[in-house]
Amino acid sequence: MNKEKARSRLCGCYVTIPTMFRDDEALSLDLAAIRRHVRFLIEGGITTAKGVLLSGGAAGDFSTMTLDERVQVVEAVAAEAQGRVPVVMGAQTTSTAELVRLARAAERAGAEYIQVSPPFYFRHSEEDFYEYIVAAAEAADVGIVVYNTYWTSYGVSTAMIDRLAALPNVVGLKWSMPDRGGMEFERVVSQFSGSFSIIDNQMRFVTSHMLGARGIEVHVCNYWPQWGVKMWELLERRHYVEAQEQMVRVAMPFMALWEEMERYTSGDGYLDKLCMELVGIGSSRCRPPTRDVREKFREKARQMLLESGVPGVLAPNEQR
Repeated sequence: MNKEKARSRLCGCYVTIPTMFRDDEALSLDLAAIRRHVRFLIEGGITTAKGVLLSGGAAGDFSTMTLDERVQVVEAVAAEAQGRVPVVMGAQTTSTAELVRLARAAERAGAEYIQVSPPFYFRHSEEDFYEYIVAAAEAADVGIVVYNTYWTSYGVSTAMIDRLAALPNVVGLKWSMPDRGGMEFERVVSQFSGSFSIIDNQMRFVTSHMLGARGIEVHVCNYWPQWGVKMWELLERRHYVEAQEQMVRVAMPFMALWEEMERYTSGDGYLDKLCMELVGIGSSRCRPPTRDVREKFREKARQMLLESGVPGVLAPNEQR
């Protein structure tokens, strides 16, 4: 694997594909709907150098899918992408053996990267995590994006990031961390932007881009990909004032509603899916234990979209 090429292709809007399910008793996978959504994103401008697609991430319901289902989803995403946009496979798991299987499945499917977090439930040691990453690195010729999910288990330290930079296929760092007021987030981005393609998972797009980050986690893209592409172009042109104005107008209201909905249920992709329905894109509910939020928050989400200037928002009598 060419590490520099892999780093250079990991940039732009980092978009988690929602996993769509059929409206049957098992909430079985709807692979045709997933492929349709990949086409929608690509047609909306999420292509190489402007974005990447994450299959089976947290907002893609990975925690409710079997390993075989996760493989089916990445195969569908990669087949539809056809090389027009890089594909990442979400490889979060609690098992090193399963991580190895996921890495090999990603390579067979044509995904260029896997996203790996510290194993959850147990609070593993740094050496545990290092060996876990090494196992993935040795299993397949794919780039590895390390995701610091500190809220689920072990938080990745700067010393560990330094060690991971020496591994030939660890190319990305999807970064967020507790906000203690000491600018730790900014220090990590500044310190390691020369070693990794850093994806901002903390909604500090302007600051992180100024410090060298090469990607932004954007949920809004799932219902308005053109906005994400415009945001990335503003950042790349260093039109930072306009970029921040866009964040305040569009991204902040989305996150405010998400925080309100978190008091009702847990999960990661339910608001993406609801907003997709509200602009006329086929979607589905999330699998339990995430409760179906759509009717409870439908009108509030519709008003949020209208106030943010999202095009194509359906009137109540037009919604399915």
